[in-house]
Amino acid sequence: MNTVLIRRETPADIDAIRTVTEAAFGPRYAPDPAPEPGLVDQLRADTGWLPALSLVAEVDGEIVGHVVCTRGRVGDTPALGLGPLSVRPDHQRAGVGSALVHAVLGAADALGEPLVVLLGDPGYYRRFGFGPAQELGVLAPAAEWGIHFQVRPLTGYDPAVRGVFTYAEPFGRL
Repeated sequence: MNTVLIRRETPADIDAIRTVTEAAFGPRYAPDPAPEPGLVDQLRADTGWLPALSLVAEVDGEIVGHVVCTRGRVGDTPALGLGPLSVRPDHQRAGVGSALVHAVLGAADALGEPLVVLLGDPGYYRRFGFGPAQELGVLAPAAEWGIHFQVRPLTGYDPAVRGVFTYAEPFGRL
């Protein structure tokens, strides 16, 4: 694997991000289009968009991955929702996704964010310090998400923060 560069998204990256996201999620929905590329576009236009937390992975000058955290809330407390995380299939299982997650968590922590939630595979996200959200009193918007709804407390975490997590508005359109 060549060197992976993680950096902030720029306006020139939007088409490449859409292509990577479609390649990463498209096979799951075929023959229908994947909703994730449109979700990223909608998030970009939403008040919950945080430009400093939309990161791309570049290999040899090509964008091969993308991750984004957007503004959500636990009750009235600002928090972050991670996702989608997309890696082009020919670069999966090579550390690109891990590099993106580590980078976005570090950036969120540096910005003073208290916690990050996501809906995903516990076997994958455990390595980044995520665990079942309900153990910290952070409740999923949908109870059936169970152990797949996870939380990663950051340095600014306050254990008194409890309640239902609300994602940025475009997630509600899925």
